Formats: sequence, C-alpha cells, structure tokens
Amino acid sequence: MKNIERNKSFSKDFTWGVSTSAYQIEGAAFDDGKGRSVWDEFCGKPGAIWHGHNSDIACDHYHRYREDIALLKNLGVKAYRLSLCWPRILPDGTWRINERGMDFYDAVIDELLEAGIDPFITLFHWDYPQELYLRGGWLNPDSSHWFAEYAVKVAQRFSDRVTNWFTLNEPQCFISLGHYQGMHAPGLKLSLKESLLAGHNSLLAHGRSVQAIRENAKQPVKIGCSFATQVKIPATSSPQDVEAGRKMMLGVINRDLWNNSWWMDPVLLGKYPEDGMKLFGKDVPDIKPGDMEIIHQPVDYCGHNVYTAKRFKAGVDGNPVEVPPAAGYNITSQEDWEVVPEGMYWTLKYMSEKYDIPIMITENGHQNLDSVSLDGKVHDPQRIDYLHRHILQLKKAMDEGVDVRGYFAWTLLDNFEWSFGYRVRVGLVYTDYNTLERIPKDSFRWYRDLIASNGGNL
Repeated sequence: MKNIERNKSFSKDFTWGVSTSAYQIEGAAFDDGKGRSVWDEFCGKPGAIWHGHNSDIACDHYHRYREDIALLKNLGVKAYRLSLCWPRILPDGTWRINERGMDFYDAVIDELLEAGIDPFITLFHWDYPQELYLRGGWLNPDSSHWFAEYAVKVAQRFSDRVTNWFTLNEPQCFISLGHYQGMHAPGLKLSLKESLLAGHNSLLAHGRSVQAIRENAKQPVKIGCSFATQVKIPATSSPQDVEAGRKMMLGVINRDLWNNSWWMDPVLLGKYPEDGMKLFGKDVPDIKPGDMEIIHQPVDYCGHNVYTAKRFKAGVDGNPVEVPPAAGYNITSQEDWEVVPEGMYWTLKYMSEKYDIPIMITENGHQNLDSVSLDGKVHDPQRIDYLHRHILQLKKAMDEGVDVRGYFAWTLLDNFEWSFGYRVRVGLVYTDYNTLERIPKDSFRWYRDLIASNGGNL
C-alpha cells in the first residue's frame, strides 16, 4: 500500500509542459524583415527534404500564435518551451535588430503569461543565420561571440518576463547531421576534425550565452542546455549488464559524434572525457587557455531529449555487446525507432549518478502517421501508450531519488519534421497543412487529464 501511495502523483511544483521549435511551426519565412536561415536555403536543395517540402508556411504559428496559446491553456500546461528564430531577431546574425521580430516574441510571451503559462526560451534550435554561415558558421572562431551578442539582445528584451532559458538544443544533431553527415542544414560533410572544431565552438557559444544572459538579466534566471541523449540501457538487471549499459551510455566508444559525454562533460564537468580525447587523438580541436572555463558555466538544470534506446549486455570478455530487438518489435514511424520506455528510467539513473544536477526532460514524443477518422477525430492510441509508459518510467526514477524538475512533451502541433518534411506527425494536435485547421488528438485529452491530476491517474 505504501508503494501505491508513493506513486500516486508528482510534487506540486513539478513542471508539466510541451515543447516546439520556431522553424518547425512559425512559417512566415519571408515576412516582416526576417533574415534567411541555413534551413531556408537547405529546403531549396533538390532531394534534401522528403517530397520537396519546406517550412515557408508550416503551421503558420507566426500569424496564429493566439490560437495555439489558447490550445496550450486548454491543455493545462504550466510551461511552454519555445525557441526563438535567430534570423527573425537579427536578420544578419549580429547587431542589426529587426524590431518586428522582437515585437512578435514580445506578443507571444505576453500572451503566454496572460494564459498563466511560463515561457521557457531556447535560444538556438537549428535555424542558423545564413549570413553568418557564409562567414564560416560554427567553424569561425568568432561564432561563439556572435551567439553571445544575440543572447545579450534577447536577454535585454525578454528577461523582465522570462526566467527560464535553454541555450542550445541538441548540439549532437545540428553538428553531426548538419556538418558531418550532410543530412540536415547546412548539408556539409566535413572531416571529423572540422566537425569537432564546429562542436567546440558551439559549446563555447553555450558558455558565452550563459554569461550573457546572467549579466543582462533583469531578474534571477535559471539556465540549462538540452542534449540529444543517446540512450543505451542494460539488456537485463544483472550487475554485469547494468555496467555494460553504463559504459555505452557514458563512454565515447566510436569515432563519431553520437555520444553523450563528449558534449555534456565540458558543460557540466569542465573537461572533455579522457576516453574521447584518446579516441579522437589528433582530431581533437585546439583548446585555447580559458576555453573550458567559458564552457563550464554554472547551470541550473540539464535537459534530456529522450525518444528511443538500444540494449546492451556484457559479453564473454566483459565488453558490451548490443542486443538486437526481438522480432516484431514496437516501432515509431520515423527511422524505425524502437519504443523502449525503460530508456527513460536508465537515462535518468545514469545521468544523475554521473552529473548530480537537476534534470528536465525537454523532449519526449511519438512519431506516427495519424489521420482524421470518419468521426472527424484523430485517434492515436500508440502515442498515448508511448507517453504513458515513458512517464511511468520517469516517475519510477523519481521515486528512487532522481531529481527531475519537469517533463515537456514533444510536441504541441504536427509540424515540419526537418528532412522528413511533413511525412510524419508528432503533435498532440493534428495540423491540416491545406487549411491549417488544428484538431486536438486523443493524446491531447489524455495529457490534459494527466496534468490536471498531477500524474495521479497514471
């Protein structure tokens, strides 16, 4: 009975939210003085995006933000994690402010606060200014200073009302997919050495932007960074497999960018991991005096974006061995990601053990091929099941002492899913891309009831 009571609900100050990104929902790609981003350019590249889709209109959130905030209010979320479009605010990337862009975000923030919703602002969710890319982008040694200038401008404008900030969203993704593998904007296939340099500069941008926000904030603020968490879990609960999962989750094993510690250790511990330094060797970027101190700024929480996981067991020689999914395994519609709810639990356990910092789950959601049924509704039981199972695993970790401060579902609206275009749907709300009608799905109502009960109906 004690266990049942303990699991009944979350603490009263737990933050329930939902996340979006500017490029995926705003549209208005050429409106009101907005500059072009690398994604605006990339969408014009033949074959880059599924069926040649683009985000010129997307969900037209730029013109329909009041309708979307009304949906957020109806959903009952306490917080909304949104990103700012850097070139909408600074069309050239630096200094010259587009006041109409600033006015837009002023209006969004005010509308959110009027609805009783706390804005959590992400400074960068991949829409890098094209003008700065032409000057070298993340490879330019001045890139972190450009980002700090941007952070100064938005902190001066919005910090009177915004207290929660994230600097970067998923540096693993925008560096690896965009600069190393060429699958995302700007579509580069740099060497590993150059990609690691771009990554180092992006981490410097994180640190400098933390400094900029704190120095220019008009009230006390809380700041974090969100990572594309690469989830590796034990195949069984045996101590040997638990250690195998830990080694894969926290180690730098392969000569690529898809790991956690290379990105998180500098931010949270002030150094690159030793195994990564040894593995990357001569490809490690030149680390100048003071770089690590800049990157290792005090932060208030760490954001993890959790979607899928891979399982590992201890091999006969003690080294981890991947365990493939069983036949007929449960997948989402994007990249055949396996649905592995336990990945949430092990993410929280492994990360809290290593870094000992409050955690926010800043993205977690299910990619599906939803459609409107004959009854005019959108039934998405797979998404409900996915969210339910993952939140149960989150609560399990919290009950074991992990400090989790909030959960942000990905995402409010079906939207532009990067190189997948509009092929998959991830929202709690269905978007008709022809009429721009919004239709709340069954999962919207499920999540609304969950929030209303503060997790009590799990």
